[in-house]
Amino acid sequence: MTAYMENLAHMMTIWNTTDADEKRRLTELAMEHNVHFVDPNHNIIGREAFLSMVDQVQAQIPGAVYGRASAVDVQNNHCRYHWAIHMKDGLLMAGLDVTEVNDAGKIVKVIGFFGTLERGLPENQA
Repeated sequence: MTAYMENLAHMMTIWNTTDADEKRRLTELAMEHNVHFVDPNHNIIGREAFLSMVDQVQAQIPGAVYGRASAVDVQNNHCRYHWAIHMKDGLLMAGLDVTEVNDAGKIVKVIGFFGTLERGLPENQA
């Protein structure tokens, strides 16, 4: 497994564990110290801010299970993949991340999108 794939897996594991020491260990392994994470609800920089955000989200939706929902497409140190959040009664949310990794495979930036894109263009963009 390539370093970037290991680190993407580590990031998903971080979302699924509540053990603070394990989250910190995986964050240090997978992410640069100044990792930038942005989604519709967050815009944070740094490992500590990332860990705090994960704790906050886990407190808001306890029991959620996070997982990748597609293969990973990679080009020029950028990875894109679909993800999903499930609760025991089914899908809670789906989305897409575009993650930048450095040449060593460490995560530098994550840009997350919620939901799925509709196929085709709206009339005003055609």
